[in-house]
Amino acid sequence: MKKILIINGHPDKESFNFALSKAYKTGALASGAVIQEINIRDLNFNPNLGFGYRKRTTLEPDLEDAQQKLKWADHLVWVYPVWWGSVPAIMKGFLDRVLLPGFAFIKRKDSLWWDKCFKGKTARLICTLDQPAWYYKYFYGSPSHKAMKKLTMNFIGVRKVHISTIGPIRLSKEKYREKWLKKVEQIGLNQR
Repeated sequence: MKKILIINGHPDKESFNFALSKAYKTGALASGAVIQEINIRDLNFNPNLGFGYRKRTTLEPDLEDAQQKLKWADHLVWVYPVWWGSVPAIMKGFLDRVLLPGFAFIKRKDSLWWDKCFKGKTARLICTLDQPAWYYKYFYGSPSHKAMKKLTMNFIGVRKVHISTIGPIRLSKEKYREKWLKKVEQIGLNQR
C-alpha cells in the first residue's frame, strides 16, 4: 500500500488548486493508497528562516508534524500555482523552514557534498499557470519546475519527479477545468 502525502501550497482554499488536490486524493484513495495531507495555508508558523542556516530556529508544532508526514510518505504530491516564475511565498517559507540540514539532507564534514535523506521517495508536481504551459516552457524555461524538481526534490534525494503543468487557468472555461480534474484523478488512481 503506497503512502502518499499531498501538500497544497495555495493560500486560498477556494482556489482551483484545492479542487486538484481533492481530485488527486479521490483517485489515490480508489487505488488503495493511504493518504495524509498538508495544507500549508492552515499551518501556524513563521515562514521566515530568520537566521539562515547560521543559527537554528525552533520548529513550531505544525512544522514538526509536517516533517513527520514527509518522512512517512513514499510519494510526495505538491499542488501549487506558479507565481512570478516561482512558488507562492508561504510555500517557499514552508520549504525553507522544513527541509533543513539534518532532516532533508546532511552536510558532509569539510566537504561541499551532502547526503540525501529522501532517497527512494517519488514526487508529482501539479502546477497551475495563468499562461499556456507551452509558453511557460519555451519562452521562460519553466524556472519553477527546475527549482522544485532539480534544486529541491533532487537535492534531497527524490529522483523520480513527474510534472503536470496546467494552464492557462485564468479565463479558462469550466470544460477545460473539468478535463484537468479528471486527468489529475486518473494520475492519483495510478499513484503517480
